Amino acid sequence: MLLTVVVLLPLAAAALLLAVPALAGRAAIWVWIAASAADLALVAWMWWRYDPGQGATGVVGNLAYEVDLRWIPTVDAGYHIGVDGLSLPLLALTGVLFLACAVWSLREPDRPRAQAALFLFLQTACLGTFAALDLILFFVFFDLTIVGMYFVIAGWGHDHARRSALKFFLYTFVGSLALLVGFIGLFLGSEERTFDMVALAANPPLTDSPLAAGLVLLAIGLGLAVKTPLFPFHTWLPDAHTDAPAAGSAILAGILLKLGTYGFVRIAMPILPDAWQRWAMVVVVVGVISVLWGAFVALAQTNVKRMIAYTSVNHMGYVLLGLGAAGLVGQADAEARTIATVGALYQMVGHGLLTGALFLLSGVLWSRGRTYAFDSWGGLARPAPVFAALLAVAAFGSLGLPGFASFIAEFQIFTGALQAAPVATVLAVTGILVTAGLFLVALQRLLTGPTAVPSVGEDSGSDDGDAGDVAPSSRPTEGGATATALRRRPATGMRDVHGPELGAVVPLLVLAVLLGLFPRALLDVIEPAAAAVAQLVAR
Repeated sequence: MLLTVVVLLPLAAAALLLAVPALAGRAAIWVWIAASAADLALVAWMWWRYDPGQGATGVVGNLAYEVDLRWIPTVDAGYHIGVDGLSLPLLALTGVLFLACAVWSLREPDRPRAQAALFLFLQTACLGTFAALDLILFFVFFDLTIVGMYFVIAGWGHDHARRSALKFFLYTFVGSLALLVGFIGLFLGSEERTFDMVALAANPPLTDSPLAAGLVLLAIGLGLAVKTPLFPFHTWLPDAHTDAPAAGSAILAGILLKLGTYGFVRIAMPILPDAWQRWAMVVVVVGVISVLWGAFVALAQTNVKRMIAYTSVNHMGYVLLGLGAAGLVGQADAEARTIATVGALYQMVGHGLLTGALFLLSGVLWSRGRTYAFDSWGGLARPAPVFAALLAVAAFGSLGLPGFASFIAEFQIFTGALQAAPVATVLAVTGILVTAGLFLVALQRLLTGPTAVPSVGEDSGSDDGDAGDVAPSSRPTEGGATATALRRRPATGMRDVHGPELGAVVPLLVLAVLLGLFPRALLDVIEPAAAAVAQLVAR
């Protein structure tokens, strides 16, 4: 029952906030912090007790903390949850990022009671998706994340928030419908007529029907590609990130995108191994295109948040490259395919920490100047040295510098994929060069040169959509700027990051460094599950 408590604790805290009107103002944020901290502590306890080499045989290896209760017996769907080396690291990542966003929201929260309840609801939806071992349960939690993030963007975003929230909802909801069609195809193609992932992985459906298996994989792949997002299904992402509040962007990039890549390694690969082998090279090609497209388009952006958003397309492309290489059974040995899978899983965790930190730091720019436009900022290293240092650390980590989690991840992806797809891997490596260039250019534009910031919104301390300290005559412009904001002035009075901002960002960067210097703690959990995935795909 421990895992059920972990999944439902945030939802219980959200219900408490809504039921007790006295828990308003900053007290609501402290309830959010307490609930997220308690949930993270429980996940840490689960991690401490988890033994990758022991437990019941599950989807891809050893399961722990398993609960299996019948829910819809007519279609053999149940409340079946559990953790293994695939899901436990992502449960921990979810706990860390939601706690960081709760601390961040201590600044000057807007409608804190509703905000805290909504984020706690979203946390339960994310935890439930990662813990689910039943396809229908996975789909329910998967869709609840769409609902939660829609209201986060629409309610606390800025500029064109409602339009961007609607675009996000429509894209990802249509993708989830494709996912549901694929799940129904798995049910109809299975001998046992079940939605249970463990049973489906033990006895894969549609093995005697390559065409049907390919169509089911296409439906599941489309649904997950929209969520990830991968080229060309990524077009909802930049608008959603640009108009979302900083905490919303951190969760969207750090957690929700991983629901897509996690679905590939949890569902598509072990349950449709033959189809994954047949279409693995297509997966690799889509991954490489996403890597290059995301990097080059990010390089051309004039908006800080849009740039970071496109780098997520780039980094998720690396994940798909690794998972696709694991399916090229004839071109690579088992060890290489395992290494590529390990790298893909490690990339999910590293990207979540570093990109979450980058989006929170972009919220500092919005709170001080109500704009993300590069042209409105300059020379910030002098008035805000701590902000400059944190931004530089996050940027260097994201471009794959040794000593960060992203380096461990990308090194393993390239090492594992090179044998199976040498040309694709070499092309993907060039994406690192472009990524390095775009982050260095961004640091140069923001931190060096004449010291200047926008002339409105300075030191407001809030990154919500209420532009309270922007002059009424200011007109919104593309990229979150305003007409007055584009007139820069000396930034001698700009306030550096402080208090809750430091408390939210610093732990994320410290964890990214620790996982880069001491990867064994995470690898010991991931490697057995990754090896099992590679073995199942090759059967």
